[in-house]
Amino acid sequence: MATMKDVALSAGVSTATVSRALMTPEKVSLTTRKRVENAIIETGYSPTTLTRTLRRNESKTIVTIVPDICDPYFSDILRGIEDTAVENGYIVLVGDSSQQQKREHSFVNLVYTKQVDGMVLLGSDLPFNASRQEQKNLPPLVMACEYAPELELPTVHIDNLTAAFEAVNYLTKLGHKRIAELSGPEDSALCQFRHQGYQQALRRAGITMNGAYIHYGDFSFEAGAKAISQLLSLSSPPSAVFCHNDIMAIGAIQKAKQMGFRVPQDISIMGFDDIEFSQYCEPSLTTISQPRYEIGRQSMLMLLELLKGHDVRSGSRLLESSLVIRESTAPPKNH
Repeated sequence: MATMKDVALSAGVSTATVSRALMTPEKVSLTTRKRVENAIIETGYSPTTLTRTLRRNESKTIVTIVPDICDPYFSDILRGIEDTAVENGYIVLVGDSSQQQKREHSFVNLVYTKQVDGMVLLGSDLPFNASRQEQKNLPPLVMACEYAPELELPTVHIDNLTAAFEAVNYLTKLGHKRIAELSGPEDSALCQFRHQGYQQALRRAGITMNGAYIHYGDFSFEAGAKAISQLLSLSSPPSAVFCHNDIMAIGAIQKAKQMGFRVPQDISIMGFDDIEFSQYCEPSLTTISQPRYEIGRQSMLMLLELLKGHDVRSGSRLLESSLVIRESTAPPKNH
């Protein structure tokens, strides 16, 4: 196997120059780059696909960073990204950041070393610290799902405020006055928008918000189960709960039933996302449907535009969501 040293000898340059020619070709003169390129072909040196990378300065690979690969919410989005990538001759690496900044840094290094051409982020956290000014020099980046207004990044998302308003407004129309909210993490922009929608729907119905009815969770089944057991133990429990995702809503349904409550007769439970499980749980879940495959498709199309050099830096594509009424919600008993 040829080494970088062999390439350096063949090209008559130092190994540092070979490394630079591979990693940051723009910092090497054209003649030196050509010599290194010819030496690579001559020696057959090929770490990963660097010969191809060097010739075209692109890897035809993108990386998608997912906050939690086990969350079924992301599966359709990933499929949308992958199908669109493959149609355009790209392959997709998937990285599960699990909220670990260190692992996210290793994904970013893939971009800086030209092993991938760009990134799609499925969470709201930038995998590196970058002020607005520095963001101008970042590799091609698109955000899917979450919209972080302070980041001037192209984004594909739904209107979370309006969607949450629709969900809670539906519960008030059924006659519910004691409506709890099971939010995702308090610092998440997406959850803040959904909380605003919840507040606006209560205000529209003339209902005063009750602080005891607001719980925060981490989008897990356990969070849903824990919150519902606390809510149903209150002296004046809610008659309905609006959950920020289906997983927490399904966890809440399961726990409520274990505690001897009937869903929806004793408590109505509303989800958000319309993951596949939501139509198969018992009772089936009333929820907000997000066009998840389309979110994936559009974010990859946006990244392709960026890779072609088109300026979509602060563009935003807003997709439609819709209320899906199933069996987990009904008018309150005393209505």
